[in-house]
Amino acid sequence: MEPVHLNNSSIVVEVLAALATLFAAGNVNAQSDWPTFGGDVGGSQYSPLTQIDRGNVDELRPAWTHHSGDFEEGKTSLQVTPIHANDMLYYCTPMNRVFALDPTTGKERWVFDPHTQEIDGKPVIAEDRKSGTCRGVAYWEANKPTATCDRRIFKSDQFGFVYAIDAETGRACTDFGTAQGHPGYVSHHDYEAHGEGHLGMSSPPLVIGDLVIAGTGANDGLSNAADGIVRAFDVRSGAVRWEFNPIPENVREKTGAANVWSTMSGDVENGLVFLPTTSPSTDYYGGGRLFDIPLSDAVVALDAETGEVEWSFQTVRHDLFDYDLPGHALLVNIKKDGKARAVAIQQTKMGFLYVFDRITGEPIFPIGEMDVPKSDVLGEVAALRQPVSRGIATFARQTLDRESLFGITPLDRLWCQARFDELRYEGLFTPPSPSGSLLFPSALGGGNWGGAAYHRDSNLIIVKSENLATRLSLIPKTDDDNEDLPVDYLSRPLEGTPYRTAGELFVSPLGIPCTPPPWGTLSAIDMDSGGLRWQVPLGQVKRFGVKSLAAWGSPNIGGPIVTAGNLIFVAASLDEKIRALDVMTGEQLWQANLLVSATAVPMTYMGSDARQYVVIAAGGTARAETGAGDAITAFALPIKLVNQRERQ
Repeated sequence: MEPVHLNNSSIVVEVLAALATLFAAGNVNAQSDWPTFGGDVGGSQYSPLTQIDRGNVDELRPAWTHHSGDFEEGKTSLQVTPIHANDMLYYCTPMNRVFALDPTTGKERWVFDPHTQEIDGKPVIAEDRKSGTCRGVAYWEANKPTATCDRRIFKSDQFGFVYAIDAETGRACTDFGTAQGHPGYVSHHDYEAHGEGHLGMSSPPLVIGDLVIAGTGANDGLSNAADGIVRAFDVRSGAVRWEFNPIPENVREKTGAANVWSTMSGDVENGLVFLPTTSPSTDYYGGGRLFDIPLSDAVVALDAETGEVEWSFQTVRHDLFDYDLPGHALLVNIKKDGKARAVAIQQTKMGFLYVFDRITGEPIFPIGEMDVPKSDVLGEVAALRQPVSRGIATFARQTLDRESLFGITPLDRLWCQARFDELRYEGLFTPPSPSGSLLFPSALGGGNWGGAAYHRDSNLIIVKSENLATRLSLIPKTDDDNEDLPVDYLSRPLEGTPYRTAGELFVSPLGIPCTPPPWGTLSAIDMDSGGLRWQVPLGQVKRFGVKSLAAWGSPNIGGPIVTAGNLIFVAASLDEKIRALDVMTGEQLWQANLLVSATAVPMTYMGSDARQYVVIAAGGTARAETGAGDAITAFALPIKLVNQRERQ
C-alpha cells in the first residue's frame, strides 16, 4: 500500500484516536485483546492482528469448542460475542449465566450464576430462571488493580438488572448496588419507567471511564410502553450518575419505547456516548403519538459525564415501519478528500449509511429528503417527507417491482405476482394499510443487528444486509378478537389502540421468498468516494431439503469483523458455516462447518501461546427457526505453521 500523506491536524487526529482506542476499556492490550463487543469502545469491529492473512487463512482449523449446556430447542438464541481481556474469554448464555474460559484451551475458569450463587446465604437474585437472549458482557479494570473486584465484568439481563462480577473469580461484587438494597447488581426497576412493560436488556452495557451505561428494553406493542431510558451507573458503587430519556417530558404518559435495545459505542477522547434509539410505541400505528419525538429512531450523541445531548439526527420521522436503529454507530477515523475525519457511521434498516462528524454532527455525505406515501388508516397521519442519505452507496435493495418477483417454479412466481397486485406498495416508506401493504425493506432490514465493520487499512466499511419483504395489515379491533393471538415482531395486539397488526414474510406457498435474490449480501463501500467497491451474496439456505444456490444468499442475523490481515470473518447466515473473505475483493477464501448456524458476530485475539484465534458462537436462533445449540468454537492456525512463520 502506498503511504498516505496527511496534514498535521490529520496526524494529530490519528494519534489521539489510536491512544483513545488503546486505553478505552482500561489497561488492556489493544493489539491482542478484544475487550468490548465491537473490539474497541468505538465499535469498529476491527482487529490489528495479522497472523492470519489471505495467504494462510485456508489452513485454519478448529482449536477448541466449549459447551455451556444452556439451550432449549425452539426457544433459545445464542447471539453472543465473547470478549477477551485479563487473559480470559468471557461470555454470557441465554440462561443468564456468565462463563470465563481459558483462551487457549476453552476450559472453564469460573461460572457466574445469579440464581444459585449466594450472598449472605441467599441467591444473588430471587427470580426464577428463564431463557432470554444475551449478546455480550462488558469489562472494566482500575488503573492499578490490586484488590478484589478491581477488574469487573458487567452483564445486563432480561429482568432489568445489571450485575457486577469479579473478573478474576466470578463472584458477585457486593459493593455494587448495596445502597439500593441488593448487593451484586443494580435494577432499573428501582427508578421511574414512565410506562408499562418489561425492562430487560439483551445487549451488553457500555463501559467508558468509570461509568457502566445500560439501556432498557421496551414492549413497543403497548401504547404507553416503558420509556427507553438509558442510565449511567458508577462502576464501583452502582450509584446512578445520570439518566437519558428520549421521550419528551410532556408526553411520557402517552407513549414510550424509543429505547436502545442494541449495542452502544463511546468516544473516550471527546467524552461522548452514542446511542441508536428505536421507534416509539406503538409499532406500526402512530395515531396516539401525533407529536414530535425527535430523539426516537435517532443517532444520539451524549456527554459521557452528564448524559446531556450534544447532537442528534433522526433517521425516520413518525416511524410506522419499525425502522429502529439496529446497531451502534461506528466511531472511526476515515479518510475523506485527503484528510482524516473522526466520524460516526450509522447503518439503518432501510439500507442507508449516515456519516457524521463525530463532534458536531455535521453530515460528511449529504442528506436529502424524499416525499413518501400518505397513510390510509383512520386516525393516522404519516410524515410527509423522510430523510435519505445521498452521495454514498446504499447497501440493501430498497425497491421491488412486479416483474422482478421470484419463484422457484413459474406457478410460484405467478402466486407472488398475484399477491403483489393485491397489496398496497408505493416504494420505500409505504405505510401499513387495512387492506394490506408490502413493507420493503422489512422490519428485519436491510441492515440489522451486528451488521457493519470498518477496515481502516483500506478505508472500506463492510456491511451486510438482508433482503426480505413482509406483508402487513392494520386490522380494526372487534369484540371477538382473541387476546391470545400469536405475538411476534409483525403480529401484535397494539394494546391501547383501535388496531391490531397481522403480518408475515412475503413468501410463496413453498416457503420461498417472493423477493428476488440475493436474500443476503455483504458489501464494501469506499468511505472516500462513497462508491460501492463490491457486493457478494452471503450464505446459503435450506428449505424442504433443498439447498439454495450460492448466488441467492441467505437471510442473516449477526455481522462481520475485519482484520489487518485483510480478512473479513462472518457467519450470520442460516447455513451452518463461518467464512473468511478477502476484504479487497469479497472473494471467499475459507469456510468451516459449524454444529448449527451462527447468528452472531465473531471476534479474534492473540492467545498466550502466540496464536491468533477466531471465535464464533454457534447456537442458532429461535426466531429464525434454526436448530439450537450452545457451542463457542475457536479456530487457529496449526502450531507448526505459526512457528514456521515466526522463523521467517
